[in-house]
Amino acid sequence: MFRGTYTALVTPFRDGEIDVAALEKLVEAQIAAGITGVVAVGTTGESPTLSHDEREQVIRITVQVADGRCQVLAGTGSYSTRKAIAATQAAEKMGVDGALIVAPYYNKPSQEGLFRHFQAIAGETGLPIMLYNIPGRCGVDIASATVERLAAACRNIVSIKEASGSVERVAQLCGRLPEAFTVLSGDDGLTLPFMAVGAVGVVSVASNLLPAEVCELVNAFRRGDVAAAQQLHRRLGAIFKDLFIEPNPVPVKRALEWAGEMTSEVRLPLCEMTAANEARLRKTLDALEAAV
Repeated sequence: MFRGTYTALVTPFRDGEIDVAALEKLVEAQIAAGITGVVAVGTTGESPTLSHDEREQVIRITVQVADGRCQVLAGTGSYSTRKAIAATQAAEKMGVDGALIVAPYYNKPSQEGLFRHFQAIAGETGLPIMLYNIPGRCGVDIASATVERLAAACRNIVSIKEASGSVERVAQLCGRLPEAFTVLSGDDGLTLPFMAVGAVGVVSVASNLLPAEVCELVNAFRRGDVAAAQQLHRRLGAIFKDLFIEPNPVPVKRALEWAGEMTSEVRLPLCEMTAANEARLRKTLDALEAAV
């Protein structure tokens, strides 16, 4: 169900409000570049700082602009199972193709609690679900055994965005899960290593800025052109790293502003980049452009 390149969309702001025109332009650019799908109101979309109405606005706009030309997933996870169910059901009514559901953060449930959380959500929606494992942000890891249990118990839990940083874990998941269950990289810099052991794509931050290049990296590997994928991985390695020198999505929004796509505005508690890191990002982008 989910394989290829998915962009974790930023949410453009202007003067404190959602910049609808910039969001529409961003989605169109992703589709033009051949993206498989987009994720609205995920972590990269600053979902914790969006109001309920704003989250629904972003999802609705994304679905309308995509118009069936690419898949649309909505980030509907929460540390509250009830809230996650409500958000997932609302997104389903708006016509999304799937839900990306992050592990409950802050309250740090047990593995049994995680299993029951995701099982409860899956039981209240017809949407295919992509789990999102990012222990560095959530403080809890969805163990491989729990993923296996969920895949067996819930027919609509069909994929996982894996951002633990472990190639070994991805190899383990791919070896134990049903063939139809897909693993996608949650880290741009690990897309190629993860695909080498069985992952089938990426949910990318960098593709907000470089959708064609990230798509080509994934597509090259999938068609068996490993050398081309390796070359792209090496060429994009520095920007993959430097888009995370400050909290995501601060650097990618700055780069998008330089590209004339939107303002770099973020909402507190995020703030603008330091001058030193901004200079480093600018240097990396200039070198990338010069190498084309």
